[in-house]
Amino acid sequence: MTPRELVRTLLFLIVPVCLLEADPALSARRPNIIFILTDDQGYGDMSCHGHPVLRTPHLDRLHREGARFTDFHVSPTCAPTRSALFTGRHEFRNGVTHTILERERLAPGAVTLAETLRSAGYTTGIFGKWHLGDEPAYRPDKRGFDEVFIHGGGGIGQTYPGSCGDAPGNTYFDPAILHNGRFVKASGYCTDVFFAQAISWMDRQRGTEPFFAYISLNAPHAPLQVRPEDEARYAGRFASTNAARFLGMVANIDDNVGRLLARLAEWEIERNTLVIFMNDNGTDGGVLADYNAGMRGKKGTAFLGGTRAASFWRWPGTLTPGDRTGLAAHIDLLPTLVEIVDAPDDPRRTAQIEGRSLLPMLKDPEAVWPGRTLFTHLGRWKYRESPETARYRMAAVRTARWHLVSATGGRHPVWMLFDVKADPGEKRDLAETNPYEVKELAARFDAWWESLPPYLVNENVEAPRMNPFKEEYWRQFGGSASEEDLRLMNPALNPATRP
Repeated sequence: MTPRELVRTLLFLIVPVCLLEADPALSARRPNIIFILTDDQGYGDMSCHGHPVLRTPHLDRLHREGARFTDFHVSPTCAPTRSALFTGRHEFRNGVTHTILERERLAPGAVTLAETLRSAGYTTGIFGKWHLGDEPAYRPDKRGFDEVFIHGGGGIGQTYPGSCGDAPGNTYFDPAILHNGRFVKASGYCTDVFFAQAISWMDRQRGTEPFFAYISLNAPHAPLQVRPEDEARYAGRFASTNAARFLGMVANIDDNVGRLLARLAEWEIERNTLVIFMNDNGTDGGVLADYNAGMRGKKGTAFLGGTRAASFWRWPGTLTPGDRTGLAAHIDLLPTLVEIVDAPDDPRRTAQIEGRSLLPMLKDPEAVWPGRTLFTHLGRWKYRESPETARYRMAAVRTARWHLVSATGGRHPVWMLFDVKADPGEKRDLAETNPYEVKELAARFDAWWESLPPYLVNENVEAPRMNPFKEEYWRQFGGSASEEDLRLMNPALNPATRP
């Protein structure tokens, strides 16, 4: 057997695609779909997951009234997670190995969730963060979205060398937003603006074609720019003032979720609307409040604290509320929705999917869930360096029971092994006493890694001189780059690109 054949065999065995026949009772209804994704909020940053101080009554309601996955995993950082959610395959196979430096761009050949839903008769809208390419050819309007209301870069106000960057001078208050190809000056706080715009758009769509609304929030990502009244909710309760800001941003998200749910009830479309809520990676600012649901690690790590995410699915009258305990991941979103809406066959999409449909568990919490293997890697090897330099740095292999993690390796691994069923806090390294499991899981990781090079299409590509969002903004409103803009967009001067 050749190495390529071995890899294909291993992938077939360890990441099977479970696309079952469509359930006519579900697909005939074709629910509206609202997908809410927060940025840098962690699994523990909500009261339904045990936070001792933060109050999130509306997220708690989604948790209480929805099917919730208790062992659901994403990538350690944001653009990688988004690419996997939208394609059903690991981010590295989408060419996404970083959040900047052109390595955040979703490979042009990938079939997206928005394209899939549109092929099934949905009208599609995105409100907030895209972060899968800021150049015109990579933007959401080219990837299946009918309505586009987005900021640039990985966050409002960000500037990095190359294409990844937002409109000049933006903050979380009154930002300039790219709306269907033209910049508009929004009024208000970013989270409020994105929800309001999405609700207004949904109001115009309801009663016609089913809609897909992707509400992708910039909050609570740093910089922690927060409404004063939201910060005041938690002021003085922590040693770090940033903790109060972070929790205030989450509380504001919760308020907006409440407004959305109220509007669905007012429109009388709750029972034909699937609301999905997730966070994109482990917590960042949440650890300042000294709570992480007992997990080790945070954003940017391969430990459970870096990858475990909330995944709530609320569809009243169709999905029975309660826990779903099977090992699930971001790569499962697309195949699940393909089955729910009975999307037309697409051989390109079928060929790319590595995830499996979660519908068996959504329909039956006791459904048999076959074993699987998931791979995590932070990526982010240094600018213009070989991926091999970071092959074993923040890398992990996960099965239902075991978690093999190499946090500090490079070209060579430093494996740790955790029995996450018995030790979810990953406090006891069992590598020395379980050499067989280490060898077996490490071999799976190596086979997976060796299969990746053809997919890493964004490494060392030529970058544009300026952020496209800035250039278009100046073209529309006049103006030019400041010295600070030029410094941040220059790879030789920007710390993000230094070796």
